[in-house]
Amino acid sequence: TAEAEMKKFNDLVGLFKKHAGTYDFDYLMLMAQGFQESQLDQAARSRAGAVGVMQLLPSTAADPAVGIRDIDKSVDKNIEAGSKYLRLISDKYLSDPEITPVNRTLMSFAAYNAGPGNLRKFRRLAEKSGLDPNVWFGNVEQGAARIVGRETVDYVGNIYKYYVVYKLASQRQAQRASAAR
Repeated sequence: TAEAEMKKFNDLVGLFKKHAGTYDFDYLMLMAQGFQESQLDQAARSRAGAVGVMQLLPSTAADPAVGIRDIDKSVDKNIEAGSKYLRLISDKYLSDPEITPVNRTLMSFAAYNAGPGNLRKFRRLAEKSGLDPNVWFGNVEQGAARIVGRETVDYVGNIYKYYVVYKLASQRQAQRASAAR
C-alpha cells in the first residue's frame, strides 16, 4: 500500500474493472494476479518471453482461443488477454458446478501458473489423498506442492494475500472519499 504502489493501482484499476466485468472475475483478484505477475508493470519481461502486467506469452495471447495481439505494446490488451485466458482456463477445465466461484478462480490461477495439465494432476492427487479436489487451500494445493513444489502454492497464496490487501485499501479509499463529501 506504499504511495508508489497505490499510484500504479489507481492508474490501472479502470482497466481491470472493465476486463473483469467482461470476463466475470472480481477485479481485485485480477489486479492481485497482475501484481504477483509483474508488480503491475507493463514493461516487465520474463526470460521465457512473457510480457506485460499479466506476463502472458504473445503466442498464447495470439492463439485463436484468445485472439489478442500487441499485448507487449498495450496495457489494455495485455490485461484483456490475461483475463480472457484465465476465463478460458476456468470454463474449459473447471466447469464443475461443485466448485465455488472463489475456488474456481484460485485453481484457474494455479493452471495459469503451472498449466492446465498440472492442475488436473493436482486435483487427482488431492482426491486420491482423501482431500477435496474442488477446494484449493488445504486440499488441491497439497497436490500441487507434492507434484511441482512450492512455486504454484506460493503463487496462488500470494495472489490471495494481495487480494485481501487491495480489498482493504479499496475500502479505505472509499471511506475517505465518502468522508470528504
